[in-house]
Amino acid sequence: MNSGKVILALLAGVAAGAILGVLFAPDKGSETRKKISEKGEDFSEGLKEEFREFLSGVKEKFKDVEEEVSDLKDKVKTKAAEVKKDAKASVA
Repeated sequence: MNSGKVILALLAGVAAGAILGVLFAPDKGSETRKKISEKGEDFSEGLKEEFREFLSGVKEKFKDVEEEVSDLKDKVKTKAAEVKKDAKASVA
């Protein structure tokens, strides 16, 4: 299982636990709703941060692949030039 899924599952578990804890707390309804709202905002921020980290990782992987493709392209061009040069030399 990748680390992103583990962290997401952990955040979901923490949020569910926090919400259940607030629901079973002996507070007034308005106070309970306020606490649930605050916990939801905290959970939302955690998910946003996790998504930002995920996007950052994807961007980094994309850059790496882009560099590898560029290097491969340069190698192919060099090899093609060598083959062309050898073909001309063998014809002459």
